[in-house]
Amino acid sequence: QVQLVESGGGTVEAGGSLRLHCAASGRTFSSHAMAWFRQAPGKVREIVSAISWSGDSTYYADSVKGRFTMSRDNVKNTVDLQMNSLKPEDTAVYYCAACSTRYCRSTYYPTKYSYEYDYWGQGTQVTVSS
Repeated sequence: QVQLVESGGGTVEAGGSLRLHCAASGRTFSSHAMAWFRQAPGKVREIVSAISWSGDSTYYADSVKGRFTMSRDNVKNTVDLQMNSLKPEDTAVYYCAACSTRYCRSTYYPTKYSYEYDYWGQGTQVTVSS
């Protein structure tokens, strides 16, 4: 079992920065691919970023590429999402997710599909004002 707890959300003006933090429990964290998803009101949940179990490979949605950076620490069992140059359209609830499947433990590239992720945090609100 893996438990995920997000923190770091809040309200910021457009152009500002926030750093989201996800703390994971469980001895097998280092073998899980991790991801950040977000869901805005009235919209479907979408991938923001993902990172492989090793940290060697990352994926970013086109909408955040060049502005967001995802990282992980397999000693501290944490993943972070540094968000810069925030825009009002980044406003959403952000979720940390973990993929423990055999595919995620073996593949170099992290999956971007939400159905592959089997553990989810409770979410943290990010609001960007214009």
